[in-house]
Amino acid sequence: MILDEPQAARMAGIALGHVTREYPHKLDHVLTSDADAQGPRALHPMFFGSFDWHSCVHGWWLLFRLLHLFPSHARAADTRALAATIFTPENVAAERAYFARPTAKGFERPYGWAWILMLQAELARAGNPLAAMFKPLADEFAAAWTAHLPLLTYPIRTGSHANTAFALTLIAEWAADRDRPLLGLMQARARAWFGNDTAAQAWEPDGDAFLSPTLTEALAMATLLPADEFRDWFKSFLPHAGQQLPASIFTPATVSDRSDGKIAHLDGLNLSRAWAFRRIAAALGPRDAAAPVLRAAADAHLAAALPHIAGDYAGEHWLASFALLALLA
Repeated sequence: MILDEPQAARMAGIALGHVTREYPHKLDHVLTSDADAQGPRALHPMFFGSFDWHSCVHGWWLLFRLLHLFPSHARAADTRALAATIFTPENVAAERAYFARPTAKGFERPYGWAWILMLQAELARAGNPLAAMFKPLADEFAAAWTAHLPLLTYPIRTGSHANTAFALTLIAEWAADRDRPLLGLMQARARAWFGNDTAAQAWEPDGDAFLSPTLTEALAMATLLPADEFRDWFKSFLPHAGQQLPASIFTPATVSDRSDGKIAHLDGLNLSRAWAFRRIAAALGPRDAAAPVLRAAADAHLAAALPHIAGDYAGEHWLASFALLALLA
């Protein structure tokens, strides 16, 4: 369960197999007339593959992240060649035009927004020349998130795409080096939404979750709060984590049918829990008694899901990205 060059090539091969696969496809698209009835490639010339727009975005994040970490892996040349045909000024302009549509105000909010900013953060981190070309699109999503946060009176705590804490966690990676006012706003909103949460009951998982509402909230707080403040908060939020309680979050989810797109979400839950457990353990520090318990739970969840990142397209079009988050944690 390590990320090495052969594993990187395998994961890149999975993503290369779907980022330009147009069908099947699930659109997030509002039609106002017959003229709006267009296919994925016509609507989104950059992100038309991977079953849905957001999965295509984070499929490209995975490809660029692996290219940065392992520049000579076996699928690196294929990645560079494909990126040169997809990441063009014309395609960026088309994605910007789509997001500017009056009916697209809530398009992919907040999950797709967060992944766009993760993708831009990776391009910039790697010194990729595509970063400058892609930046105007990322900046528009960042501006939309900045405007949206004060309007979001209540956080969304679901185990899927709308989860507010997940978006906070990913966008913080972009904002930390680029938009300190936005980072401060996210910190303030996280404190207001989650700061008084104690003794989490962890009634999970639900049947099609790919995020743990409990652990995703804790991960957002670990990401946004100063270390000492987070440790104090965590002791109140999950006071018995060192005893593997609540048991529901320490037990890997069972996946009964990987051909069912909703049930297959549970493989993603196991991967995102592994990511969260590892990041939270690191934030707690080596002296915290709960940290080794969390790391062991991460290993168990990763072992349950990593063998299943390819196989049926219901999971194959997205799971490798979550596996990479867990492996990099």
